[in-house]
Amino acid sequence: MSNIFSYYLYGIAVILLSISFVKNKSKTLIALKKSLKMFLNILPQFIAILFLLGLLLAAIPSDVIKNTLGENSSFSGILLSAALGSATIIPVIIAFPIASQLLQSGAGIVQIAVFISTLTTVGLITMPLEIKYLGKKTTYMRNMLAFLFSFITAYITGWALR
Repeated sequence: MSNIFSYYLYGIAVILLSISFVKNKSKTLIALKKSLKMFLNILPQFIAILFLLGLLLAAIPSDVIKNTLGENSSFSGILLSAALGSATIIPVIIAFPIASQLLQSGAGIVQIAVFISTLTTVGLITMPLEIKYLGKKTTYMRNMLAFLFSFITAYITGWALR
């Protein structure tokens, strides 16, 4: 099912790229060059993180992942995932392969959803910088609300994907 959906997405992308190319060839080529440059810039970091993830997943038995972050890990597994996501600084594009590997190793959908949600919305490590520009009250409120909404998002995602 997911492979068929991926092919549809690729097809839509090719169609839209073709339309863009017909409409304005030079802008489309500039956009393709910029996207290739961005891809090549992130590729070393992407490969390094995936390599480290592979080593980490090889060192940690899937039983440990399943017991710690699995569907039966109860609220403690969800809270651990939220804490890890809140304190992690990695590009979002790299979070998805990590999430996929964790799911294949036995992690639960809600746990992974809250990890990705907190990873993208909560910034414990970047708080000092955020406080500098937004102030303490705004920073704390934004991070607390993002943390809470991450749980809501994760539960809705888990419910929708079951």
